Amino acid sequence: MTLRLLTWNIRTGGSGGRLDAVLELLRRERPDVLALQELRGFPGHRMRDVARALGMTPFLARSVLGQPVAVLVRPPLRIVSWSAVRWRLHHAAAVVVTPTAAGPVTVVSTHLNPFSPKRRLREARRLIARCRAARGPVLIAGDLNSLDPGTDHTGRLARLPEHHRRRHLGPDGAADTRAIAEFAAGGFTDLWRVAGEGDGLTVPTTAGGGSEFSAAGMRLDYVLATGPIAATATRARVIRGDEAEYASDHYPLAVELDL
Repeated sequence: MTLRLLTWNIRTGGSGGRLDAVLELLRRERPDVLALQELRGFPGHRMRDVARALGMTPFLARSVLGQPVAVLVRPPLRIVSWSAVRWRLHHAAAVVVTPTAAGPVTVVSTHLNPFSPKRRLREARRLIARCRAARGPVLIAGDLNSLDPGTDHTGRLARLPEHHRRRHLGPDGAADTRAIAEFAAGGFTDLWRVAGEGDGLTVPTTAGGGSEFSAAGMRLDYVLATGPIAATATRARVIRGDEAEYASDHYPLAVELDL
């Protein structure tokens, strides 16, 4: 069984007429599991309408301070349990369990704090603690707003205005990579490092905005996995071209797992 997971921050719910472009791309890609972020205006019938248009089953997690997030699965996959993490998260996390050929898999769609490295680190720790109780492997997908360890980010950060650069600097003034490092220490593997193609940069798009990102590009969207499921990743790619260039300020990230 090949499981195709796609994660995408669609920017304020696809407002301004962009939702049709979002749906067109998703219909073409046909992911088995879909993690969406920034679903402004989605609670209620809008989420159901989008899920119906895609032929998927949704779980939406509302946010106390920010914007909702969601996980959707395509039949024959089904959601057998679900929960939302909202407390002490700037946005939220949607947590679902779906049976697969490799047993039950927990999928988390989340969107970490865009402004504060310290709060992103705290959110990462909270999610790691939340996932320790999961039975079987866990996939965390979403806009983590975080830079990865092992990459030299100096040039890209230097191109940002100071007020945007501060979002990505640690206490020592260097690039802040603590959130992703914390996930790694918690047993999560960055699937881009396992099976990534191309440069992996997920922001900004060419016509969807994103002035807060470096024009040289940044990798802020991830799929992370625990345990042996990480070794099943066969392909990870950033989807570019066509609707992806203007439907959001983030490109979609798709990962294939050979279960």
